[in-house]
Amino acid sequence: MALLQAMTIAALLATGMGVALLGSVKLALARRLQMDEARVGGMVSVFGFAMIPVMLTVGFVTDLVGKQPVMIGGSVVMAASLVVLALARTYGPALVGVLLLSAGWAILINVVNPLSLVAFPGTEAYAMNLACFFFGLGAFLTPLAAAVLLKWMGLARALLVLAVFALLTAALALGDDFPAPAAAAAAGGAAAAEAAPAGPGLASLLGDPMMWLCAAALFFYAPLEATMAAWATTYLTEKKMGERAASGLLSGFWLAFMASRLVTAYALGQGSEAVFILVLAVACIAVWGVVVLGRGRGLAAAMVVAAGLVFGPIFPTLMAILLGHFDPALHGRAVGLLFGLGGLGWTATPMLIGAYARRTSVQRGFLLAAGSAVGLGVVALVLVVR
Repeated sequence: MALLQAMTIAALLATGMGVALLGSVKLALARRLQMDEARVGGMVSVFGFAMIPVMLTVGFVTDLVGKQPVMIGGSVVMAASLVVLALARTYGPALVGVLLLSAGWAILINVVNPLSLVAFPGTEAYAMNLACFFFGLGAFLTPLAAAVLLKWMGLARALLVLAVFALLTAALALGDDFPAPAAAAAAGGAAAAEAAPAGPGLASLLGDPMMWLCAAALFFYAPLEATMAAWATTYLTEKKMGERAASGLLSGFWLAFMASRLVTAYALGQGSEAVFILVLAVACIAVWGVVVLGRGRGLAAAMVVAAGLVFGPIFPTLMAILLGHFDPALHGRAVGLLFGLGGLGWTATPMLIGAYARRTSVQRGFLLAAGSAVGLGVVALVLVVR
């Protein structure tokens, strides 16, 4: 169990690093590649776009061949992506690096979420929020580590150091004992049959309204997190804040993001997950409203941190609802479908924000994120009343 927990935590730290990486090195990368905000938005969107087919495919692979080879493969692909980014000198190769980063991240995410239920025994909400606390820790530490590494050794060498860290998960996975996929299927086969009377596997998932509701919630939520992670520093520099202070506040966003998940893990009662997501969705609408309409550096800084507090528990609590609803024999495919369908929002919204921000400003571009928050609120309300 100790090795399983260490490997799970390493994977969560690596995936947290993956989601925060572009926002942490965006300014340095943009200078090197001479990118405008539209190209930055395209890069963020590519991360979400590549995730969709990878998630859909890996979900089946995980359920069929087991978690160990998938975990090792995801770690290696993520490390390779950072090497490609480190060597890139033009936009095209950098885009390939982002595609690989998205693929490696998606592979690890598909495995580590269901595995967290075993690594952190308790309710689904406890396990997922505690697991995502470590994810948030990786995201929180990434801007700090990136700032130090960029100052000391430059962009290329900094990315190579992070690539070595990404390989830690593979090293731990090689020495861990994973349950055989056949044994796991046998243990959950009868329950899966009861849970899926309409047919095996994919058919039962697509025929269940909960699958679609969770996917719709992620469709509207994912752009909120991706937008703030990618554009917080640009938004703050537009408010006449220095790059170092802006990077520090991005770390503040991830610290609040992480802390709210830890509190939720121990405080959220079983059965109240849907109501909690609705409350957080309403708070998201309020935060984005202030971000779009607010003026002044102080208010902007406060909203970046407030966003972290509000955003933090949404995904793990949504994942707890999903994994608690479906049998473990279907978890790989359920997670794959969740991200495959919900990731469309991650793809489209940042691209639109980048294009709109190029013509106006990042703050005005956040209007689209505010609209996505409203969509999340509507889906959360349906989850509560269903």
